[in-house]
Amino acid sequence: MHDIEPYYNWRHLYAAEEDELSPFYGREYSEFEFTNTVYNYYVHPQWDDFGSRTLYLKVLFADYQFNFAIIELLGEWNDAIENDIMTLKREIIDVMVAEGINKFILITENVMNFHSSDDCYYEEWWDDIKDEGGWIVSLNMPEQTKHDFVRARLDNYVHLLENDKWRTYQPQHLYNLIDNVMMRRLE
Repeated sequence: MHDIEPYYNWRHLYAAEEDELSPFYGREYSEFEFTNTVYNYYVHPQWDDFGSRTLYLKVLFADYQFNFAIIELLGEWNDAIENDIMTLKREIIDVMVAEGINKFILITENVMNFHSSDDCYYEEWWDDIKDEGGWIVSLNMPEQTKHDFVRARLDNYVHLLENDKWRTYQPQHLYNLIDNVMMRRLE
């Protein structure tokens, strides 16, 4: 896991630690000190700790004019024991929603496991953004993780999409592509 870095080809366009509206504004990173872990496995120091012991993230891009954010996740999404959705919602999403973000693209290809609890925080997140035309998309969730996610009926709030070529797009183009899909789905 220590070899898996957050996607870095948009760093010249956006860095959360330089964005005054970001929950990670002012954060400093080390390239050499590996301190965060998922169980006994170290994760690359560029991943952001937001309070979960098993899930890390990186805000790859945020656009306050078009009201969207692209967030990459790594680890185990565990709502049953760790209540990761509550931590994510309170520590990151609520801050971003307060700044006008209402469309979320979650890159979940490195979420290895998912353990569900109830859907209260997903429903709350959806209620916070739906009236503003918002949506939540999970992109490229692994099959076993997706199976557990769908079984918990969380796809009522988080739309599961696939696009293996997302890295070939610029952030605005990826957003436009997904926004077009979501406009058709939500009509």
